[in-house]
Order: sequence, then structure tokens, then C-alpha cells
Amino acid sequence: MGGFFGIASKQDCMMDVFFGVDYHSHLGTRRGGMAAYDKNIGLQRKIHNIENSPFRTKFESIFEEMQGTSVIGCISDSDPQPMLVRSRLGTFAITTVGIINNSDTLIEQCLTSGGHFDAMTGGKVNTTELVAALISQKENFAEGVQFAQQVIEGTANILILKDDGNLIAARDKFGRIPVQIGRNETGYCASFEQFAYTKLGFEHVKELGPGEIVELSPESMTQLVAPGSEMRMCAFLWSYYGYPTSTYEGINVEAMRYRNGAAIAERDMAQGRTMDIDYVGGVPDSGTPHAIGYANRTGKPFARAFIKYTPTWARSFTPARQSDRNKIAKMKQIPVHELIVDKNLLFVDDSIVRGTQLRETVEFLYDNGAKSVHMRSACPPIMYGCKFLNFSRATSDMELISRQTIMELEGVAGFQYLDEYADGNSQRGKRMRKAICEKFGFDSLGFQTVDGVVKAIGIESCKLCTYCWNGKE
Repeated sequence: MGGFFGIASKQDCMMDVFFGVDYHSHLGTRRGGMAAYDKNIGLQRKIHNIENSPFRTKFESIFEEMQGTSVIGCISDSDPQPMLVRSRLGTFAITTVGIINNSDTLIEQCLTSGGHFDAMTGGKVNTTELVAALISQKENFAEGVQFAQQVIEGTANILILKDDGNLIAARDKFGRIPVQIGRNETGYCASFEQFAYTKLGFEHVKELGPGEIVELSPESMTQLVAPGSEMRMCAFLWSYYGYPTSTYEGINVEAMRYRNGAAIAERDMAQGRTMDIDYVGGVPDSGTPHAIGYANRTGKPFARAFIKYTPTWARSFTPARQSDRNKIAKMKQIPVHELIVDKNLLFVDDSIVRGTQLRETVEFLYDNGAKSVHMRSACPPIMYGCKFLNFSRATSDMELISRQTIMELEGVAGFQYLDEYADGNSQRGKRMRKAICEKFGFDSLGFQTVDGVVKAIGIESCKLCTYCWNGKE
């Protein structure tokens, strides 16, 4: 997906932004970048590929290469950024988080009006450059950002570094992902993650509302556009993508996952499905807190039956090829035989998307002596690929294990009954779960419900996006 961090300060802030961006490394694996403003040098920029090395190692020499009292940086899972742009609004650096589904149409409109773009490999246009072109069509940044967010089909969080050292921070019009503001005695900062700046000594000021735009200087924060009333915050952030220490809309990720796991356990206990379980574990890493909540509620012991060896391969989804990702995932799993042999194990995963790596995990557990393996998903069945955030590498709904299973059971006609398949109490829902169990070797399978996730988050359902589960925007 991606994240950004920036500071407008009275003093050099390269070091703080370096650490602030690094704290967003859980949000992306492809590109890292920084842009800085210094009154004597002007705007500067560096971008590095971080697919095989973390942000920190690629940018540890940045302090000899750049300097600035106002700096922005990003972790990007899409195109290289930040971009440096010269336009009618002046020269500025810009970074974005989100996805544009109608980019071809918007590019054509810009080209028709006389604009041009630097083409990347294959003629592709950098998404952030497109956003900059849209913004530059208006008379000022506030109008330009509003215009861009109005015409973009998808999501666009935007952070701009102006040539006077001020920052423009804008949250997506539906607030699907966060933008948070902090301050200290020397300036203001904008960030995806709140903990990224509280660790640096900034105090939390506010989380921008949907569509809200602010300008940050070292001395002040000025609201340029007030927030809208409609919000569709991504519920999946709490379930999976958010870091455990993250807080969105006042709700901590780790605490939500404990509540969510406990709710799954309560349903299992009511159905008598926990009697023979020896150990409860989480599929590392984000499944673990859900499993802790499950174990605490049932009283079953929590145990780590296998450990991920991560010193050299911290993320299994780094390689581009699925076969390589599967191989790395398998190599990372180190068994604790005393906790596996002849044991009935229940695992909670944050979600089940394709299930490829999960199948190999179950095989690995049986190969190491497990008596039975039960699986619980902390999310409902994923029925729709997300069209608002680039969460995964999926290019088609048919890559989803739920869709594949429905196709095998009922063909294309089954897709008109997605709501029934999502419901574990319906006949179609039971058939789908049984089929997935047989395919993956689970002894039982359960999914959290949409209502259960919403309750665990604690925000009104009308303010949450649950599109990937129920198709409701």
C-alpha cells in the first residue's frame, strides 16, 4: 500500500523524517523516497528501490546527500516517489498513497488539454505525477487537491512540500486511510502512522477528517478545507495492515485484534467447537494478536508451534513471483516439535485471501506430527478484490480462494449468491467452508462475520468500508 511522513520545522529535520519514514516500512516493499527543502539549496530528492533491502539501509547515507528544514518521505508499493514538479503553482515535491482506477481517462484528458508526462517502461505514467498534473490545473493548492480528489476514482492521500518550506497534507475524500498531525517545539508533522511521530517526541494534534486539507508551517497549522461528513475508513487496516501500535480514529489495532479473537472464540464455544483443542496459535505475524484474544477467552493455552525465521527474509511477499514467495514462506517456518507432535492445534489467521501459503503451512504442521489443524479467519471471506487500496498483488477476483471455490462448486452462476456463501450458517456457506477444508486439509474452518469485525473495531458500520467482504462501498 504505502505511507508517508513529513515535517515543517525551524531546524534541520532530516534525521527525524528518516526515522519517521522508516516506521512506515510495514506498509510497502518496493520504493522509498525523500524530498527536502533548504532555503539555500532549494528542493532536493532521492528515490531508492527497497525490494531487497529495507529503507533504513538504502537511506543511511542521506545526511551527506541532502539537508533541509522541511522534509517529506514515503514508503511506496507502487511507483517511484516523491516526484519533483514545476508547474503554474511553483516547484513542489509530492507523494501520494492510494490507487487511481480511472487513470487512463484522466491521462487522456490531461494530454488533450496540452499536458505531457514522462513515460515509464511500457508507456505507463507515474500515478503521483498524474495527481500533480491534476492539482496544477487549478489556481492554488487547496483547489487543486480538491479537484484531484473529486475526479479520481479510487483513493488519494496527498502530501506536498512547497518551495517555501510549508507542507500541504490532505486526507482522501472518504477518509479510507488516515492522515495524522503532530507538533513539537520546532514545528509540525504529517504522517500515516501516529506512533511514528510520538516516538520522535511530537505530541498528537489531530487526525484529519475525510477530505480535510491543512497547510503546515514551522509555526502553525492552517485548515484550507474543512472535513466532509461522509467517511468510509478501511476496516481491513485494523484486521491486517495496521501495525500493532497504530491507532486509527482513536481505536488501537492490537486492542481491536484481541477483541476480535475473543468474539470468534465466543461463537466457537457456543457451538462446542473448542473442546479438544490443545493449543491456540496465530499465523505470524498479524494473526497472533487475534489468536491471543481467542486463547484468553477460551482458556486454552496460547503457543507458538512454529517460529518465523526473519533475520534475512522479513517479508514473504517481497519477491514478484508467487512461486518465489511460496518458497521463502516455507523456508522461514521453523517447527517447535514439542508443541506440534500429537497435538490438536487451532490457528487464527488475519485473513484468507488466496490461501496458497496457508496450504503449505498446514502441510508443514502435519509433516511435523500434528494430530489435527483447525483454522479460523479473523476476517469474513474475501469476496471482492479491493478497488480502493492496492493491498495485494491480486489482479482478478478469481485469484481469491472464495471465488475459486464457488466456481468449482456452482460455476459462474454461484456468483449471484455471494451473500449466501459468506454466511457460515447458510447451506451454500457451509458447502464453501467444507470445500476449502478438504482442499487445504483443515479439520475445521471458521470465518469472522462483518458484524463481528465492526463490533470489535467499535465504529459505526456506516463509517467503515467493508467492500472486500460484502461489496458495499
